[in-house]
Amino acid sequence: MTATTTKAKPQMTKQRFTDIFMRVIFTLCACVSILAVVFICIYIFAGGFPAIREIGIFDFLFGMKWKPSSGYFGIFPMIVGSIVVTGIAIIVGVPIGILCSVFMAYYCPAWLYRFIKPAVNLLAGIPSIVYGYFGLMAMVPAMKDIFGGSGKSMLTAGILLGIMILPTIIGVSETSLRAVPKSYYEGSLALGATHERSVFFASLPAAKSGILAGVILGVGRAIGETMAVAMIAGNQARLPESITDGIRTLTSNIVIEMGYAAEGIHRDSLIATAAVLFVFILIINLCFSVLKRRKD
Repeated sequence: MTATTTKAKPQMTKQRFTDIFMRVIFTLCACVSILAVVFICIYIFAGGFPAIREIGIFDFLFGMKWKPSSGYFGIFPMIVGSIVVTGIAIIVGVPIGILCSVFMAYYCPAWLYRFIKPAVNLLAGIPSIVYGYFGLMAMVPAMKDIFGGSGKSMLTAGILLGIMILPTIIGVSETSLRAVPKSYYEGSLALGATHERSVFFASLPAAKSGILAGVILGVGRAIGETMAVAMIAGNQARLPESITDGIRTLTSNIVIEMGYAAEGIHRDSLIATAAVLFVFILIINLCFSVLKRRKD
């Protein structure tokens, strides 16, 4: 009895030490992630505030001209371009992504799933520059034939972004749908509902939190995408009159001009543009969070 108790104590001590050690490791990892976000925020806002103060927040956010060589630093056309392109991507990508995840979770035969799942994963692994090249060589000529003009427009960029966010939305939404207990679906069938009604009115609402998370991740990628948009959006820093006009987004504005921007107000204004983009993403995430809480 005593030998057994003595033997158990070292095991308990070792287990406790392991638990404490792993808790410390996890806490450190969490702190590193938080500190990284804090340092990024400090750097962006500290670097962009001088430019906003010098230009004026109203002239910077609502100015219609972006001509650094002439002293104009208005980013309102880029803000509008980012919002419209992201909106088109949401309209294209979210319904297709959610319906595709429903098909894969509840309708897809096993033999077909073996082909669709790797194809979706392959879409997630394609580099942005390859998407941009595809858009430039395939989508731009098609848009030119349909709508006229150069084919480089907000519509073209939005459709391409809608394709690019599909794997993110599909992957997260499918995982969420498969995590829903089967009792939801079976209970709906037992009450006399059809297969379609059971899927769309029982299982799908139960997975709304995970689906919304996938939509948020997809929207985040659409907002932050740079190279593909820069290649096919038209690169025109002016307020568009229609969705078939060319535009420059906030991300494209930064990546196009940061390479040759000299030290001073021009470079600081680009950092300020990054700060505006950062706030823009935070506002969208906050809106999705509020929407999620209201639905819950």
